[in-house]
Amino acid sequence: MRRILAIVLAFAVVAAGVPVASGAGAPTGGDTAAPTSGTTTPTAGTVAPTDNESDNSTTVTLLTYNDIQTAMAQNTTVPRMVHLINERRAAHDNPTVVVGGGDQVSPHSLAPVSQWRLPVEVLNVLQPDVEVVGNHDLDYGFGPVANYSNTSEFPWVMANIVQADSGEPIPGTEPYTVVERDGVRVGVIGLADEQILGKTAVDFDEQGYELRDYAEVGQEYATELRTEEDVDVVVVAGHFGIPTAQDLANRTSGIDAVVVGDDEVEYPPAETSGTVIVEAEARAEHLGEVNLTVSDGEVTSWNGRLLSVTENTTKNATADRIITETRGEALSRVVGETRTELDARFASNYHDETALGNLITDAFRWKEGSDIAITNAGGIRSNSVYGPGEVTVGDVYNVLPFGNSLVTVELTGDEVKQLLESQVVTMESETGQQYGAEPQLQVSGITYEYVPHEDVPADQRIQDVWVDGEPMQDDETYTVTVNSYMAGWEGSVLENATRVSETQDLYGTVTLEYIQAHTPVSPTDADRIRRVNHLAGQDPVTLDGEGTVTAEFTLPENATDLQHFYATANASTMVEAQTVRVGEDTVTVNFSDYELRRLASEDAELQVYGSYNSSSLDTVYFDSLRMAGDLEVTLESPETATPTATATPTAAPTTAAGTTAAGTTADAPATTEPSDDGGSPGFGPGVAVVAVVAAALVALRRQ
Repeated sequence: MRRILAIVLAFAVVAAGVPVASGAGAPTGGDTAAPTSGTTTPTAGTVAPTDNESDNSTTVTLLTYNDIQTAMAQNTTVPRMVHLINERRAAHDNPTVVVGGGDQVSPHSLAPVSQWRLPVEVLNVLQPDVEVVGNHDLDYGFGPVANYSNTSEFPWVMANIVQADSGEPIPGTEPYTVVERDGVRVGVIGLADEQILGKTAVDFDEQGYELRDYAEVGQEYATELRTEEDVDVVVVAGHFGIPTAQDLANRTSGIDAVVVGDDEVEYPPAETSGTVIVEAEARAEHLGEVNLTVSDGEVTSWNGRLLSVTENTTKNATADRIITETRGEALSRVVGETRTELDARFASNYHDETALGNLITDAFRWKEGSDIAITNAGGIRSNSVYGPGEVTVGDVYNVLPFGNSLVTVELTGDEVKQLLESQVVTMESETGQQYGAEPQLQVSGITYEYVPHEDVPADQRIQDVWVDGEPMQDDETYTVTVNSYMAGWEGSVLENATRVSETQDLYGTVTLEYIQAHTPVSPTDADRIRRVNHLAGQDPVTLDGEGTVTAEFTLPENATDLQHFYATANASTMVEAQTVRVGEDTVTVNFSDYELRRLASEDAELQVYGSYNSSSLDTVYFDSLRMAGDLEVTLESPETATPTATATPTAAPTTAAGTTAAGTTADAPATTEPSDDGGSPGFGPGVAVVAVVAAALVALRRQ
């Protein structure tokens, strides 16, 4: 899933900004003894004004979870969540209903051998009262839904995805179900929003399905449940994220609670327009608990909380055994070793290039022999970090759990740019305001700059692109390998591209084979994806191998804290600036002439990058902004030129405000690899800055 992002992003920054229900109150019913897990602070509210609770009021407890996905095959949180659900069931002496928010049967590391069978077997132990079909529950297509529904000991619901010709639901599902407990009737409706169309590997139109408006369908069935099914409580199991849940609450009446999945955020119960909304993040790490007081067929008040599944939570023995036996020896087999950290976290892979993303896309090119490889950040799962150390089959398939194969197509350089641009999230967009700028891709064989700002026309947000170190030509044709999910992106340049080859090998299997063939692997951040917030222009320079070279660039608006300037020739090798001086409208950067000459083997264009802050832009995710300029290089002296000592500046470089700019002086020429700037793309997280004084060492490392 893509937004996933929340994307995807189960980000702490999202959780920190979550609204909580207004008002306060004591629990209205049920046993509230503390569970063995951590909890959030309970929230409470009044849904409808009442004078006094009637003597015949009762409390209905909803226990909720969503987006188990990769955790289903890891045997960590899932057996513990099963135990916690049973524990909370036993703690209540009132009607208790367990509702799942979707994305349970996929993706997971055992998908190549088990598909949906393991998840359903574990869910049958968990015993939910109802599950909603999420986008990943359609990973195997529409047909298998009936198969896993028949195997499930509980109903699957989905109301607004219907067969276009008949209006009937997906076979194996119902629009809603009614759960009756102790005389209280709870109706649960399944809904999705339009995001599901782009998050599944199936073509709705081609398969004869259509998606109807969630609010209209939700209102229709809420009314039907009230008038024809005589329910006391109406719940929506919505696979569509918190903002859509809030919109649903604002556009409908008669819906008491929404159990949310899809965007994977930690959202304690909170009230919108009289509807209680809750989401338990993902991967069985939390459990939602909402207590609804029901009087005369209406919900009059509520309280709720999120409970954390921790290592101290006991494992359910049956779920533990099922997962352990299914995993067997196959997934624990070691396939190789990594000497660097492999970061599969969503935040890392959506925001910037990662060493893991480089390894995966390098594997694609290794397998297919293509010019370029590109994979979507959402196809990299598990939200975990691996290594340094052994890599197992299970590790690889946890990271790459989908049934995606490889597809190689032909694209022109202009089409490649369109593909890259289509995934750029600008800082000013709604997603960018929440998560920050994102390229949302991982690449191999290609290096590019992207400008994540709305004031830059969409067709200019990809500025400079290099293929195998050479500038990409718009009219030249390149072979591009992507995963099969991307190859079907509707409306993209990939949709109708000429296909050169298609392999039946899963993208996870290809990566596994690559690690086996190259172990020990040592992937790094190679600065392939370069975020640029300010285009600083171009300055021509002539290099003779002696002294220093001065370049002048335009200063970003309201720039402060300019630091870490370096020049590069499209590779991991770079030359750090000796001094940086900030004027009123320009920034002047000095480099060693000799070191730049070593970097530019012929008349060429070098790139200069530097980090800065600005009072007019909020970086959101990153620690700093980034500017980029070009050096148009002309070589005049012989290649055998020898370095000349450079005098140390008599005064420290200063910013426009007169303060010293950090990291802008050097006593000798330096060639380094990208360094970690605390999260900024292109500054090489985890890569040490290596100073090389001797020209012989510089030459050696470039080989």
